[in-house]
Amino acid sequence: MSAILSADDLNDFISPGVACIKPVENLPQKSPKDAENPYEVTTEDKVEPENLPPAQISLTDCLACSGCVTSAEAVLISLQSHTEVLNTLDAHPEIPVAHKHHGKTAGNAGNTEEGMIFVASVSPQVRASLAATYGISEKEAGYMIDQFLTGPQGLRSGGKYGSGFTWVVDTNVMREAVLVLTADEVSESLGSGSAGNGPSGAEYPLPKRPILSSACPGWICYAEKTHPFVLPHLSRLKSPQALSGTFLKTILSKSLGIPASRIWHLALMPCFDKKLEASREELTDVSWQQGDLQKGSESHQPVRDVDCVITTRELLSLAAARGFSLQSLPLQPLPSAFTPSFPEKTLDSFISFKPPPTQQSLETGTSGGYLHQVLMAFQARNPGSQLVTNRGRNADVVEYVLISPEGQPIMKAARYYGFRNIQNLVRKLKPARASRMPGAKPIAASRRQPVSRNAVSGTSGSDYAYVEVMACPGGCTNGGGQIRVEDAREAVSPSVDIQMVDVPETSTKPSPHEQRAWLARVDEAYFSMESDSENEADHSQLQSIPDKETQIHQGLARWSEFMGISLDKLVYTTYRKVESDVGKEQVSTNETANVVELAGKIGGGW
Repeated sequence: MSAILSADDLNDFISPGVACIKPVENLPQKSPKDAENPYEVTTEDKVEPENLPPAQISLTDCLACSGCVTSAEAVLISLQSHTEVLNTLDAHPEIPVAHKHHGKTAGNAGNTEEGMIFVASVSPQVRASLAATYGISEKEAGYMIDQFLTGPQGLRSGGKYGSGFTWVVDTNVMREAVLVLTADEVSESLGSGSAGNGPSGAEYPLPKRPILSSACPGWICYAEKTHPFVLPHLSRLKSPQALSGTFLKTILSKSLGIPASRIWHLALMPCFDKKLEASREELTDVSWQQGDLQKGSESHQPVRDVDCVITTRELLSLAAARGFSLQSLPLQPLPSAFTPSFPEKTLDSFISFKPPPTQQSLETGTSGGYLHQVLMAFQARNPGSQLVTNRGRNADVVEYVLISPEGQPIMKAARYYGFRNIQNLVRKLKPARASRMPGAKPIAASRRQPVSRNAVSGTSGSDYAYVEVMACPGGCTNGGGQIRVEDAREAVSPSVDIQMVDVPETSTKPSPHEQRAWLARVDEAYFSMESDSENEADHSQLQSIPDKETQIHQGLARWSEFMGISLDKLVYTTYRKVESDVGKEQVSTNETANVVELAGKIGGGW
């Protein structure tokens, strides 16, 4: 859940924490003409009112603040919201894409400075939330989104230019790539024979064991601001959202011959914290551009790989702002005229990759199946091995041990969902501190933490090879941006006969039982992904783990070769410790420099 958390108030619910500690900066005040007597008592009627400009906080400011762990969702919505989508569509005409024999190139409108190409990526959790709301299948929910973003009855039916999205891709494609690369990363870590940094490149060193998943932005923000000792354990891989943005911006920019700044990428996500991820300066074209742009020249303004993120609820608001409901759209595929093939022919099959539906099961979880992929990959490499599952103190803590045919443990891994459980994991990884007693041994973190009878077999964090960490209890289908149980009834027209199981009739706050029932309904839609596929007869022949890994590696190699960029720069990212300057001595700088810096922040620049 996209909770507003603080170091002294950790819980798994959306509730206010401490106030934002980002200091409000103002321009230097002019000295008054007449110096006032410091001992004079002034009444209120003698105080002249001041018309100060409203304080503005950018997403970059939120990243520089250590007072909250995730982000102030009200601030993020104001900067990345459905209104921003409409304003961008109305401010820029859509660049037409002309057909060619070997792909596509930008049309004549591509020469105008105002034109843009609009692309979108959609999370499967978003489709599951819509499917549960409207009583349709996850596949039909995908058709609904395509009709809305690309079809003639959707966004193209209004606005100044009638602009819409040329390509709408599924983040499952890049998620499969991240899954395969995650298993490779864990294998490389175990093969290095050391718990420290492995023999990887200097820019992207191999993470320490246990490797912690890095796809959840709420968890990443928490680690960067409160527990920097965890950062060396984080996976170097980008999230599916970030990798989708890098893929779309790089391929479309080169193949269509237009700058990345004229490709506008919208991501539909279940989580408000994905807005915070999209604002990271590590996830811009500076990380993958060649030459001087790679170093970030002063004349180059960084271009984000993901320009805007909206959640499932904001998707409903986006449709309502155009005056229609999503359920009024046809639940069928778009005509071929509205679904152009990907411009680079050699990568069209890669971006259109569809994982077998039965691979999305209860074992994979609702957050992408990172841990499941690692376990299945290692089990395939060790024939005859068995997987032993140990439940923790609650359903969001599970430990897995892969046992060899001889009964020896091959690897240990775990799943930790929710900030309450993440706290326990962080305690296990906390380095030993020096004892206050002279000559005493350092006190290990595992000795200081309370031990529960239901703890996962007393395993210390260093025993794990990989841990899947997600901030939301229950996984990504329970994201804070998903359609809530109290909103589901309002989203459905009374004239439409849709069974809304366990949705309360009144507008009162739903009970915990009703919330759990609604989440189960969303999970059911998520796990039934593409169960009504036309190729259901072919599901008996599932793609093996080695075959899928080979297909993914070949697609990534073609991407790197086409761009002429090292694959590391395309798929990896970095993390940093974030410190607050509140309460610390401020270094005096030139007054003009302060004014320039403040003007840049007010302007919303980086």
